Amino acid sequence: MVQTARVKLTSANLRLLDGVCEEIKGIGKRTGVRIRGPTPLPVKRLHVATRKSPCGNGTETYEKWEMRMHRRIMSISADDKAIKQLTRLNVPDEVYIEMTLA
Repeated sequence: MVQTARVKLTSANLRLLDGVCEEIKGIGKRTGVRIRGPTPLPVKRLHVATRKSPCGNGTETYEKWEMRMHRRIMSISADDKAIKQLTRLNVPDEVYIEMTLA
């Protein structure tokens, strides 16, 4: 039975995210299933501005911080064997995976 698995990957570290995408592509080539992606989604940016002075006195100077969350989405026409390999995939702690089956 062939199912479509949609894999959504999210990470702040772009190198780790691309590495996981390459591993998923390798699984697709080994098992012979069709893979669409990785399709890059828009980057989410988290902006945080903090005041430099710890006591609150003095000039109003701020430090600005930004965290970027990179996202990729992949669609896999997977059989049972490919889905089992996807669930056993060794993923770093910084990469979040969300997989849905249709």
